[in-house]
Amino acid sequence: MELQDPKMNGALPSDAVGYRQEREGFLAGRGPAPGSKPVQFMDFEGKTSFGMSVFNLSNAIMGSGILGLAYAMAHTGVIFFLALLLCIALLSSYSIHLLLTCAGTVGIRAYEQLGQRAFGPAGKVVVAAVICLHNVGAMSSYLFIIKSELPLVIRTFLYMDPEGDWFLTGNLLIIIVSVFIILPLALMKHLGYLGYTSGLSLTCMLFFLVSVIYKKFQLGCAIGRNETAMESEAPVGLPSQGLNSSCEAQMFTVDSQMSYTVPIMAFAFVCHPEVLPIYTELCRPSQRRMQAVANVSIGSMFCMYGLTATFGYLTFYSSVEAEMLHMYSKKDPLILCVRLAVLLAVTLTVPVVLFPIRRALQQLLFPGKAFSWLRHVAIALILLVLVNVLVICVPTIRDIFGVIGSTSAPSLIFILPSIFYLRIVPSEVEPFLSWPKIQALCFGVLGVIFMAVSLGFMFANWATGQSRMSGH
Repeated sequence: MELQDPKMNGALPSDAVGYRQEREGFLAGRGPAPGSKPVQFMDFEGKTSFGMSVFNLSNAIMGSGILGLAYAMAHTGVIFFLALLLCIALLSSYSIHLLLTCAGTVGIRAYEQLGQRAFGPAGKVVVAAVICLHNVGAMSSYLFIIKSELPLVIRTFLYMDPEGDWFLTGNLLIIIVSVFIILPLALMKHLGYLGYTSGLSLTCMLFFLVSVIYKKFQLGCAIGRNETAMESEAPVGLPSQGLNSSCEAQMFTVDSQMSYTVPIMAFAFVCHPEVLPIYTELCRPSQRRMQAVANVSIGSMFCMYGLTATFGYLTFYSSVEAEMLHMYSKKDPLILCVRLAVLLAVTLTVPVVLFPIRRALQQLLFPGKAFSWLRHVAIALILLVLVNVLVICVPTIRDIFGVIGSTSAPSLIFILPSIFYLRIVPSEVEPFLSWPKIQALCFGVLGVIFMAVSLGFMFANWATGQSRMSGH
């Protein structure tokens, strides 16, 4: 029996049948049309709860760039920053909607398989390469934070000499953390198992947010660039060199640094490689339920980003640095605990970021193969070894990360989901000139513009010898 479209005189093609069945059966929770075959997703039925899925996706969204959001607000203004952040959050939610719609249309919950469905084997290779590049960059940025911050925290807690001993060097510590913490978590069979560690990671970042708010009320506006008024020998009431004497918040401002901070904000909600793996393992999966997971996660991160940036900026105003934690006293016990919490958060995020890379490599190199523990472990080991070697051997790779972030991030957020929607959703269901497809086309064009502008500023920085802030 053929599924008939009431607006057409003939039967829908197979792709349109799958699309309609997803929308009428799987999505809405009702059975498929009598006599029709429902879309069968190629993955197993997930068992991860809604809450754990929110934890995992929120943890994937949360990046080290949160430490620089107050700096971004200082160069855009409070109202302009929050408006931009809201727009980016809404665009990210719409992007996930496009991705989930494509997945529901063809019954595929793998980013790489969507690429193959849209453009054949070449599309699969391109998508897998983009995911690997982006997530390797993210993993490396997290390990760089561990390499630079963990030795300082340990030496401060142990009251050791600043030079420290050989066993407290950053290179050795990231190997220890990778072997004893990251690797065991990365060997979990399913991403859903990391929901508890993701919850702990988010709790650490919540502690960071509460501490930033507390410090605002404790320190007021008597804050210097490198020390607090409490540490200064001068009386608090007297002006000190380096203090922001105005203590006035700018609601809207435009300066040369804004062109560097806006792309960082634009990429603050990159989580798209993790969306479909989390969708795969979601209990009672449906497009509507997974979209709710995404909306809750993005909304929560919007609130956390906004509050962190606002209170960090209102503490240091125009004096805030790109790494906000550097503004606080290194001897403050609370800030030491905050540094430790941030280190724990980024450490627990690495396994979540590793899962999509391993899945992409399996889809690319071992398509259709049954699960193998040997392959599962080997890929995780090779990835961790490569990332550790990269972090140890390359002293500064911000420019490399900048190029990767300026190409892979807009591809994952804007370009690929819009192209997939245009190619996969049947024209019999959504004509090319229909409003949904016009929206998707404009969305993709916006991604191309973002990529061009980001790369333009990157090359301009290289030409002028300036350095750019790191992002997600």
